[in-house]
Amino acid sequence: MKCLVKAKAEKGLWLEERAVPEIAPDEVLIKIERTAICGTDMHIYRWDEWAQKNVPIGLIVGHEYGGTVAKIGSTVRRVKVGQRVTGEGHVVGTRSRNARAGKFHLDPDTKGIGVNLPGAFAEYLALPEFNVIPLKDDFPLEIAAIMDPLGNAVHTALAFDLVGEDVLITGAGPIGIMAAAVAEKAGARRVVLTDVNDWRLDFARKVAPRTRMVNTLNEQLKTVMSEIGMNEGFDVGLEMSGAEPAFNQMLDTMLMGGSIAMLGIPSKPFPVDFGKIVGKALTVKGIYGRQMYETWYKMLALLDSGLDMSPMITDRFAAKDYQKAFDLMETGKTGKVILDWTQI
Repeated sequence: MKCLVKAKAEKGLWLEERAVPEIAPDEVLIKIERTAICGTDMHIYRWDEWAQKNVPIGLIVGHEYGGTVAKIGSTVRRVKVGQRVTGEGHVVGTRSRNARAGKFHLDPDTKGIGVNLPGAFAEYLALPEFNVIPLKDDFPLEIAAIMDPLGNAVHTALAFDLVGEDVLITGAGPIGIMAAAVAEKAGARRVVLTDVNDWRLDFARKVAPRTRMVNTLNEQLKTVMSEIGMNEGFDVGLEMSGAEPAFNQMLDTMLMGGSIAMLGIPSKPFPVDFGKIVGKALTVKGIYGRQMYETWYKMLALLDSGLDMSPMITDRFAAKDYQKAFDLMETGKTGKVILDWTQI
């Protein structure tokens, strides 16, 4: 099979020929049809400091995908050959306290598809049955390919009750934009999304039309709050940027007793004024990945009830033209980029 490999300790990915994976009795062989490029893939592509520390040379990368079941192991019962599927990218162990308690997303022995384990930028992927997410026969495989990041958005946005609440989201990357759409769908009263990039905010309007976009370089957030009828502060904050100024602004504009869910990872540590957190009696919760498998249930339910994520997909390439796709991702002026693995 053809696949994209981190073959060298330098910028880039390389198209190689590898054997189709053999599957264990409890595994499923997935024929990959669509994949999406993630920010993590860009870290690996650029070969930055994080990638150098975490990703082995020679790894098949990629972890956002949709495909069909090509083969099942002898003990597999939940899916059948030909069925449309995607998958949870975190492969967990069975020994830790959290795993044995059913808190699989908190298992410290977790390994990532396309980061530590062979990934989905390939014609075939072997995946434990436990990780396979079955889909309806007519489920769009392009949407299947962006469910991994959508799950991050759903996990973060639904960490706290949003019904009737005023929500601040900092960071208009793909997951922040998705979170705005989820917050709208989940019943938030007002949603505000901040960034310093006009292109991102303009794009976000197509996905989350009820959300108030704020470029904090050009507008004062507190002025915007007054304009939209907010007299106190935000009930819920969703921090998606990992940026010190954004987090500090969130602390300054939260309601007393408000709640913050944090998904954004800072590029380097920064100081935090814990006096504001204590003084405002704020609840701050770190978010990692997706809850297995409650987030997947919620995500599929939201999509089934009308959440439209199709505007998130802005560009499509044949997998053989992957270099063009990564070049476009480098510009930062794109939503989710899809690779078609039926064209390799």
